[in-house]
Amino acid sequence: MSERSDQLRAKILELTAEFVAEEFSAKEFVPGESPVAVAGRVFDAADVQSLIDSSLDFWLTAGRFSRQFEREFANFFNLRHSILVNSGSSANLLALTCLTSPTLKDRQLKPGDEVVTVATGFPTTVNPIIQNNLVPVFLDVDIPTYNIDVSQLDAALSSKTRAVMVAHTLGNPYNLDAVTTFCKENNLWLIEDCCDAVGASYNGKMVGTFGDIATVSFYPAHHITMGEGGAVLTDQPRLKTLIESFRDWGRDCWCEPGKDNTCGKRFDWQLGDLPHGYDHKYTYSHIGYNLKVSDMQAAVGVSQLKKVNSFIEKRRANFSYLKDHLSNLQEFFVLPEATPNSEPSWFGFPIFVRENAPFTRDELVRHLNDHKVGTRLLFGGNLLRQPAYRNITYRVVGDLRRSDDVMNRVFWIGVYPGLSQPMLDYVTDTIQKFCEAC
Repeated sequence: MSERSDQLRAKILELTAEFVAEEFSAKEFVPGESPVAVAGRVFDAADVQSLIDSSLDFWLTAGRFSRQFEREFANFFNLRHSILVNSGSSANLLALTCLTSPTLKDRQLKPGDEVVTVATGFPTTVNPIIQNNLVPVFLDVDIPTYNIDVSQLDAALSSKTRAVMVAHTLGNPYNLDAVTTFCKENNLWLIEDCCDAVGASYNGKMVGTFGDIATVSFYPAHHITMGEGGAVLTDQPRLKTLIESFRDWGRDCWCEPGKDNTCGKRFDWQLGDLPHGYDHKYTYSHIGYNLKVSDMQAAVGVSQLKKVNSFIEKRRANFSYLKDHLSNLQEFFVLPEATPNSEPSWFGFPIFVRENAPFTRDELVRHLNDHKVGTRLLFGGNLLRQPAYRNITYRVVGDLRRSDDVMNRVFWIGVYPGLSQPMLDYVTDTIQKFCEAC
């Protein structure tokens, strides 16, 4: 790059900061008129500058920012490998699909094998099980942690059980003592869906580091964002290679984009029934996808990652504020609780409307919506009630009664870092007044 190019780049980035200050300056919150979002992007000039810096390279696939983010994100988790992908849902797909590789021999997942999960999971935590012709085994959840009911694990076990794939619900870790013990005793793979839980810990150890593979999402609602984007994390080099293969068309080659002959014998391989010397860059060992991320997305992630700890602390503070200021309403609500031995990295504040309350969940949600307070249900509720899952092959442990309760009685409100104190005051005041009027 020439000296003139460097000067122009610096000027462009300087102007970018001025633009962000002008275009995205904070707006006054007006109670009842301004919306209170349940989640959203939180960014500053540095994030936009990083995006523009990447765009000036015009390297449109994974590049220098992707490599930097993968390295720094793996360090954040104290794991060896972070593999960037185009969404958290793709991360889940790759995490499970890589375990179907024949290279895993007796641990390879095969059609008909069972994977333990929960009925109240986000769809794309469960969908990869179905998409790989495996059988989901649905367990119920505990209330008020909204995590897997570990008392049902032994009942879930069969001769076909091969893996467990469960999310840490709304940033609240599940009982990892029980789940990891179950997996180790029965030689099962463990996939931790951490899409809502970056920075959460259990027994002082970060979630995502207990299982064989972990997944993360960078959608704007999540702890840090790339717009779209996700990551798969593992400490096992052989799984890293498989994840990258399935991500990158199923190819056997592991060269980075723009690189050739990393192995030193690109034209000297003999694989499958191909002729000796067939180009390794066009040799495929798996039925794969193209789920890579762009370097511009990764550039935003590099900048966002510098703020992740402050984002997490703000989420925890907002959660504590909501719990303190709604604690007098427990005759109407069951308020959320952290799993014992955990420190959540909260994604939302779930509220369970009691059966004897003088109003329903839906009535309260409509009231909040009418007053511009954003809410969400706890994802798909009991997924087996959803039309998409009517004809799947599955197994259930128990009656999923609490999953139905989640479907009918639970919603959540936001705790994301973009919520100001006046917004939180307005949310709690609106809920208080509604309850008083009933």
